[in-house]
Amino acid sequence: MKAWLLREPGRYDSLSIGEVPDPLPVRGEALVRVHFAALNPADRFLAEGQYPAKPEFPHILGRDGVGTVTAVGDGVTTFKSGDRALVLRSEIGVSRPGTFAQLVAVPVESLMTVPDGWTNQEAAAAPLVYLTAYQALTQWGELSDSIVLVTGASGGVGVATIQLAGAMGHTIVALSRSDAKRRKLIELGARYTFDPSDTDWPKKLKRELGDRRVDLAIDNVAGPGFAQVIESLGMHGRVSVVGRSGGPVPQFNTGTLFFRRLRIGGVAVGTYTPPESQAAWRSILALLAQSGSKPIIDSVFPFDRLPDAFDRLAQGPMGKVLLQVM
Repeated sequence: MKAWLLREPGRYDSLSIGEVPDPLPVRGEALVRVHFAALNPADRFLAEGQYPAKPEFPHILGRDGVGTVTAVGDGVTTFKSGDRALVLRSEIGVSRPGTFAQLVAVPVESLMTVPDGWTNQEAAAAPLVYLTAYQALTQWGELSDSIVLVTGASGGVGVATIQLAGAMGHTIVALSRSDAKRRKLIELGARYTFDPSDTDWPKKLKRELGDRRVDLAIDNVAGPGFAQVIESLGMHGRVSVVGRSGGPVPQFNTGTLFFRRLRIGGVAVGTYTPPESQAAWRSILALLAQSGSKPIIDSVFPFDRLPDAFDRLAQGPMGKVLLQVM
């Protein structure tokens, strides 16, 4: 089969298309012919040696994907040849070969059927970002009628967070540098939007909120703007840290946490067990069905243009970037 091979650790520019043997499903696995795969920032972090995984090289990236089951291993009864399936969070694309290939072998505990009414593109785009957004929104316990701030709101996790938070009944504040994207975020359910390059945005938000403050921030960016995120929080405010596209947080003053009893916690869907991922996914689908929301696709690239797809991801897409495998 054809696959995109990462030939050296830490060398993103070592990606190239190569021929490798077709995988064979062992007991408890299914072989999936991949139709679409989705790109995630974590794929590039792994390729650049910035992710805590040690796959064998050459490695095949790609954590999300949708396709058709072509064969199953011993003991598999939940899927059969011809079924459509999507890859839920697993070691696929991390320590195991991923979905930037024509075929991928997946443990059936990490496969789910494609939701009714969803296209293959929507199914490929959804799992990792929605599971991440769901964990970020729920890891502190149940929230009711909260103010939720989303940084990097136009990216895959940002859009998923806005959709899920809206279905949960929260009031959403979204940050994006683009006027056009901020208008789209309002359409998706954000109540307020601000440009994070405007250093006065926390003050402007306070004027809009009156006596209220942000209860939970979902931070996809980090970097110098993290201090402003902290500034926006109210008493007992929390931050779910998802990403660091803005780089390290410079000279962070922990004293800003003290008197409002603020809490900061990391998000890592890799800590979900397969049953936990399945349960979270079912909750996600119920929320999306309740609101009528579906994954947002920014762009789709042909299989031989994976580097261009990564370039688009780095530019800051509105939603998900996909690779069409077949």
